[in-house]
Amino acid sequence: MKKRLLFIVIIILLMSCGSIKKHNEQITAMHPIIDLKHDIDQVYNQLKKHHPKLYQYTSREVLDFKFDSLKSSIKTPITSQEFYKKLSPVVANIKQGHISVGSANKYYTKKERKELKKRKFEFYELGFEYLDNKLWVVKSRGKDSTLIGSELLNIENENATNLAELYKTRFASDGYNKTLYNRAVGNSFSTLYYKDKGFLDSLKIEFKQKDSIFIKTFHRILKDEKGSKKDSIVSLKVEKLSKEEKKFKQIAAKKKRKERRKRGFISSENEYTRNFNFIGKDSAVAYLKIRSFNNGNYKKFYKESFDTLDSLKTEHLILDLRDNGGGRIAEIDYLYSFLTNENYKFIEESEVNSRLPYFKYLMSNTTPFAIKASALLLSPVIIAQNLIKTKKREDKFYYKFRFSKEKEPNPLNYKGFLYVIINGNSFSASSLLSTHLKANKRAVFVGEETGGAYNGCVAGIYRIYEMPTSKLKIRMGLMQVEASYKQMPDGYGIMPDVEIIPTIEDRKQYIDPELNWIINDINKLKN
Repeated sequence: MKKRLLFIVIIILLMSCGSIKKHNEQITAMHPIIDLKHDIDQVYNQLKKHHPKLYQYTSREVLDFKFDSLKSSIKTPITSQEFYKKLSPVVANIKQGHISVGSANKYYTKKERKELKKRKFEFYELGFEYLDNKLWVVKSRGKDSTLIGSELLNIENENATNLAELYKTRFASDGYNKTLYNRAVGNSFSTLYYKDKGFLDSLKIEFKQKDSIFIKTFHRILKDEKGSKKDSIVSLKVEKLSKEEKKFKQIAAKKKRKERRKRGFISSENEYTRNFNFIGKDSAVAYLKIRSFNNGNYKKFYKESFDTLDSLKTEHLILDLRDNGGGRIAEIDYLYSFLTNENYKFIEESEVNSRLPYFKYLMSNTTPFAIKASALLLSPVIIAQNLIKTKKREDKFYYKFRFSKEKEPNPLNYKGFLYVIINGNSFSASSLLSTHLKANKRAVFVGEETGGAYNGCVAGIYRIYEMPTSKLKIRMGLMQVEASYKQMPDGYGIMPDVEIIPTIEDRKQYIDPELNWIINDINKLKN
């Protein structure tokens, strides 16, 4: 029995290694023109078949022309990487921010991945922002903070600003909004550069700091070892902990784990998703910073936070949604219940392109075989649930979420004065939450127009399709998620009541102009 099991494991490993090798050979091969045109047709057909609002911002005639022009532009065989550079700007013309094209990345064996985990690329420890049409270092997760405030001039002899402008053509905001591009290209510059250039072991960058121009080369280096052999020998000589000390240590560790789950710890950034604190010497002004609506035990966090606001009778609350790319509808629905004192329906029934949206989602060609097999076994249940939840009206299908029902506000709902800070990277779920607050005149909005549309977006669940020849993957939302409120013209985000655009001088001096304006406004109100 053991020999048979070992034989099966070996066969699986050999198949895995073979598929990795085949994939890597395919993405680096020069693909025939006819095969790449077939990939283009397949992508467009997938979008037309599954995306419920494909022509919301760009007409069918324009998109037909764009895809036809793309096919005509391919006159010689090219690699998957070059194909990505041609396809992504065309897909971006759809102007739906949740549609994205992945680049052709190399696959690694288990042994290679293990070795890669031992190293880190110094370049990825830097955080960037695109301000005044220039790329700046605004954060460093490593030990070296001397680069903060530096401008990137050239990367491997390519102009950094030209690269940023090029990358802005390869993704989209929702509709006609422009504020997302500068924010996103800065925040995601490392990822965009990787998608463009692939895996790198070193990178030479020319910086400018004040009047000084210098070059720094970044390498893929070994991660810091967690203690040496000598340290481990010394640790063995440490006196054993008593039962009480052990218990205290266990309680402290458990408390730390609970706090991390509640606030959503982001290990790569060494920071929390949710932060709550007071500004000033008393509890009159509270600050709630939410980086995303993705991880952690959000219910406990919001309940504790608004319980504190209620008990302390806090007069002003600042909700910071800058660079919040979205996340769970369940979380924003729950948060909104603390910010309104009226009954509400958070979203309308979602328009979809099929009576079986979840089944279509599970049956994509990128879905692992085990999940597909499970879905087929459970298909009677999945199909029945989809048919019950999906209704047809006026030749369109609509899926009913539990968030489409009317709800009462939370008993701990905050009744004080509310400010919301937004920027171009406030997207998806954070824009949906902002739509409710803006429509009901619940808050004063400070910052810049959101990247996510006021009138909703196509998201909910996603279908990821892999193209047969290039092996590029395209991700698309399958559900139109929107509130009951609408603004005209369509295709724009939530507008601030007070527009404030930060500058690089603000960043260099660690000034937060949006937050400063709010604090000054609160002081005026007090006086």
